[in-house]
Amino acid sequence: MRPILLQGHERSLTQIKYTKDGDILFSCAKDQVICAWFSANGERLGTYHGHQGALWTIDVDPSTTLLASGAADNTVRLWDVRTGKCVKVWEFNTAVKRVEFNEDGTKLLAVTEKRMGYLGTIVVLDVIVDVEAEQRDERSLVITCDESKATVAAWSYLSRYIIAGHEDGTVSQYDAKSGELLYNEPAHEDGMQVTDLQMSSDRTYFITASKDKTAK
Repeated sequence: MRPILLQGHERSLTQIKYTKDGDILFSCAKDQVICAWFSANGERLGTYHGHQGALWTIDVDPSTTLLASGAADNTVRLWDVRTGKCVKVWEFNTAVKRVEFNEDGTKLLAVTEKRMGYLGTIVVLDVIVDVEAEQRDERSLVITCDESKATVAAWSYLSRYIIAGHEDGTVSQYDAKSGELLYNEPAHEDGMQVTDLQMSSDRTYFITASKDKTAK
């Protein structure tokens, strides 16, 4: 199988995401732009413009209706996948380093940076899976990371838990309704940041990557 080279960004890539069906690939980069591509042939479908800072993270809902993004401009943006229109902006105190939809696309988590006197947080936003709907401003849950900031996070099966990787190399499990910390365990070498966390397709297990040069 011949690899396809996709060229569309002017600065380094920060994340890529496939749709559930795998037919479309989204990419984001420090150039403040999101690109959509046909995965079969590498043709660029379009771009999403609006962020005023480096883009760190993207995710697409299971129905490929809405695209979420987080950036260094301290915002999470929600986009109509088909038209490229921004349908909602949520503002935060610091940069947003990770976004992820839950299994049915009705909730979106966002991981915010620890900076300028603000502690890092994991925020849950309720989402209406309809591009015409008026999205809510309110946060349905805010988890404050007092000891070590979260760097990545993901939803478990049935959206029961939020699993987070931290700057100090630990992994935590939170109750997704109450925000209660249920479990915290060293997963990587002390002080070695968890750089990525990805769930299996059924969300019953996950893999982490770290600056200690291991994946577990």
